[in-house]
Amino acid sequence: MSLSKAEEQVMKFLWKLKKAFMKDILDAYPEPKPAATTVATLLKRMQTKGFVGYEKHGSVRAYFPLVKKSDYQKDQFKEMVSQYFDGSTTQFASFFAEETNLSEEQLLELKQIIEAQIKSKKQ
Repeated sequence: MSLSKAEEQVMKFLWKLKKAFMKDILDAYPEPKPAATTVATLLKRMQTKGFVGYEKHGSVRAYFPLVKKSDYQKDQFKEMVSQYFDGSTTQFASFFAEETNLSEEQLLELKQIIEAQIKSKKQ
């Protein structure tokens, strides 16, 4: 399941803050800040989707992420590769290497990462 852009923004704040009250989330926004009711609506939708939980502290709630950032990134990447590259990570890698104008240094760094992965798969 994915999040809207607005929901993703709230999740980024929660991943960074680990646990946050509504005030903390609003403070994390740049100007112009959204209305508290807008953020409350986003948090409610995110709770329904299973991305956010909360603890009650008197009359206020402390919100926290239920989904790790790395897990969300992995799912979004798989969805993107499936949707735009017919599920082929090789097609994605080729596109990425050719279309992002990587420097020679960046390409060599990627090569080292790939070679390390190949080595670990052989073991």
